[in-house]
Amino acid sequence: MKLVIFAGGIGTRLWPLSRINSPKQFDKLFNGFSTLQLAFGRTAPVFGAENIYIQTVEPYREIIQQQLPELPAENILIEPARRDLGPAVCFAVCELYRRGYSGAISILWSDHLMKETEEFTGALAAAEKLIEVDPERFIFLAEYPRFANNNLGWIKIGAKKGKTGKYSIHHFAGWKYRPANEECQQMFASGDYFWNPGYFITSIDFLLQSYRSLAPEIYEAVVSGNYAAAEALHFDKAIIERLDLSQAAVIKINMGWSDPGTLYALKEALEKSRQENVAHGKVVAFKTEDSLLYNLEKEKILAVIGLSGIVIINTPDALLVVPKNEVVHITKLIKKMEGLGLNKFL
Repeated sequence: MKLVIFAGGIGTRLWPLSRINSPKQFDKLFNGFSTLQLAFGRTAPVFGAENIYIQTVEPYREIIQQQLPELPAENILIEPARRDLGPAVCFAVCELYRRGYSGAISILWSDHLMKETEEFTGALAAAEKLIEVDPERFIFLAEYPRFANNNLGWIKIGAKKGKTGKYSIHHFAGWKYRPANEECQQMFASGDYFWNPGYFITSIDFLLQSYRSLAPEIYEAVVSGNYAAAEALHFDKAIIERLDLSQAAVIKINMGWSDPGTLYALKEALEKSRQENVAHGKVVAFKTEDSLLYNLEKEKILAVIGLSGIVIINTPDALLVVPKNEVVHITKLIKKMEGLGLNKFL
């Protein structure tokens, strides 16, 4: 099986920790490792470094080579432009096909964390076997939810189809992206909805066939070398929402997954308990709880009193203070800064 790990995102939701020139997947925030290094480290020993591909854009090639010296240089796939995941996935599968590959392919992301890596790689191997039996379908991974997180996508689990090893296989019954808080609480309580990490496994030939029939404009732009002209469409809208998913299957898994895609989600990924603070650098906190306090200035102390659920990120050129429930608006803040001509801080 070929595994493609996407690492071309800018990571604006983690600003100012993540910048255009140094996105979140390359920041060594987790015991001295980046999430890209962790993603490679949990898959390469099982599937082989030669079967791992990192897809990105040209400005990040050098940093990937530095962080992953074991990765063959030819396994870095460079997108000609930024065109969202619809064209990006098409580019990856077309390149693998051009190199003569067929069979199972797994689409993964470089900015996630997980505690139970053997559960994850075991589920990937189980999904590969399912694709070998029936290549014309998608296999999705569904993570047991730990709480009602309304900042994630959720996948609905249908009736049980069987088992592959220790993994339960279920019918795909739909999904919901970022539900409203009350709806999210109901989904969590129902037991029918699981977190959707966005990982899927299918076959190269079936994915190519899907692009030809469902997104021919994107396919033609990619294969003709006119990638920059491809519609900037998310993969879900380009393929998944147009596909007959009656044959899709879902593997339930408990891999301790988290997506530190927002600053408070980063706090949740690093915390030992919800009420404790997560601090980095010279920080002094008094009567403060459930806060993320990052100080990247060595000669300055970050001191706080009486805070709850607050994110403070202090860097040499930017200071961000935001309540935890408002971190989802950082992308809007970035757009406002762009409009004010403050790109040098991004």
